[in-house]
Amino acid sequence: MSVLDRDAIVAPVRFNRWLIPPAALAIHLSIGQVYAFSVFKAPLIEHFGYSEGQGEVATGWIFSLAIAMLGISSAIAGTWVERVGPRMSMVTSGTFWVVGFAVAALGVATGQLWLVYLGYGVIGGIGLGIGYISPVSTLMKWFPDRPGLSTGLAIMGFGGGALIASPASNALMAAYGGGVEHLADGITGTFLTLAVIYLVVIALGAYVIRLPHPDWKPAGFDPARATAKPLQSAGDVSARGAVRTPQFWLLWVVLFANVTAGIGILESASPMIQASFGITAVAAGGFVGLLSIFNMGGRFVWSTASDYLGRKNTYILYLGVGILMYLLLVTVGSHALAIFVISALVIISFYGGGFATVPAYLKDLFGVYQVGAIHGRLLTAWSAAGIVGPLIVNSVVETQKTAGLEGFALYRLALVIMIGVLAVGLVANLLIRALDPRHFEGPDVVAKKAEHDREAAARASSARHGEDGRATSAVHTVVAGVLALVVVAGLLYGVVQTLVKAAGLFTG
Repeated sequence: MSVLDRDAIVAPVRFNRWLIPPAALAIHLSIGQVYAFSVFKAPLIEHFGYSEGQGEVATGWIFSLAIAMLGISSAIAGTWVERVGPRMSMVTSGTFWVVGFAVAALGVATGQLWLVYLGYGVIGGIGLGIGYISPVSTLMKWFPDRPGLSTGLAIMGFGGGALIASPASNALMAAYGGGVEHLADGITGTFLTLAVIYLVVIALGAYVIRLPHPDWKPAGFDPARATAKPLQSAGDVSARGAVRTPQFWLLWVVLFANVTAGIGILESASPMIQASFGITAVAAGGFVGLLSIFNMGGRFVWSTASDYLGRKNTYILYLGVGILMYLLLVTVGSHALAIFVISALVIISFYGGGFATVPAYLKDLFGVYQVGAIHGRLLTAWSAAGIVGPLIVNSVVETQKTAGLEGFALYRLALVIMIGVLAVGLVANLLIRALDPRHFEGPDVVAKKAEHDREAAARASSARHGEDGRATSAVHTVVAGVLALVVVAGLLYGVVQTLVKAAGLFTG
């Protein structure tokens, strides 16, 4: 039995589940770097000698390609991830992610932009998709009593990855390039350094990750009471069965609407606030920093709140209050900076919260049997929104410029369109009903998987006993503790650096 096999990581019946979240955060903080890709755009434009207009298009598609590959790879590999387990999938994800950086670095060093597309966009994008879903279903299995909290913990890391990577990447480019005036000369070294850092962090996470024993459950947890809540299914559904239900496609529309509306703010945050209020680029950078913090915080706060509010009610909050926030932006926010900032921060917190809550929503509807694979298929909504959202905003802005408008007027129509998108999502969410039991897998199928895990745990326990099980357990605990410190230190660094930058919003 290989150490990468699913059977090798089934934990004993008595196990501290709080050792697992640092492993999930490790990979999400690493691949969450993709949200900080914008820090490389200007240096890449300079390095490859593009004019500003041409360079924006050429480099912008690298990020879009990575997000598209995220959705495609997560949909295709979702069932495989469930079958092989989180350790194998985390190692696979890390390999693609690190190799992607190395190929991109080669492209920069040799002046071949297509290699950056291939490395960061295609190869790295595959790593994004596999890594995004690999720890989420595992955490939900460890936290059946708090699925919203568990998914919030994991996916918070994806939002937090940019908080760390953005200032760290700028510092690395300055160090390798010989100063802030020569960032373009430091891209290759920065890509390679990030590859090494992420290799180590993801490897530690893969070592720590474990699956719960079939006989394990949290103290005081009663599965019967958990399935008594609205929309929570008492059975389990396969990924193939899930996509045949109207609930899956209604939730696809819900996620698509929430993500599209959030991208409406993210795509043009800096130019919108500068054009609307005449603030400096430094102050606008502070605004973008605050958006990053609320994006990350919303993932944990709102997803955790969904354990108490219910998933359907939480999405009513995202979409319904989101409509009100957009209305506030279009009216009062267009000439009141404080209202503009507050409304945008609330909207972006809903954007992040939507990502973190949707796996728990899927778990409620379809059970945990193949929830990771179902999640992977649902993420195609993110890929679609990643194309449609920027297309709406950019097309409207260009049209309004041609019509001779300026300032906030450039963006007003795009914001109004986002209100309509949110309304469609709200209706789709209201139409979601509890699943018909005819879609459930047979009890024998689920029981067979549980019995397999039970036998695997017994074999792993026997192996650990022969190798001094206490020492093995102690090493695992120490590594998990070290990883937790790395995660906390990284997040603190990112938050502090972002808050320092955000001060420019009020002083610049």
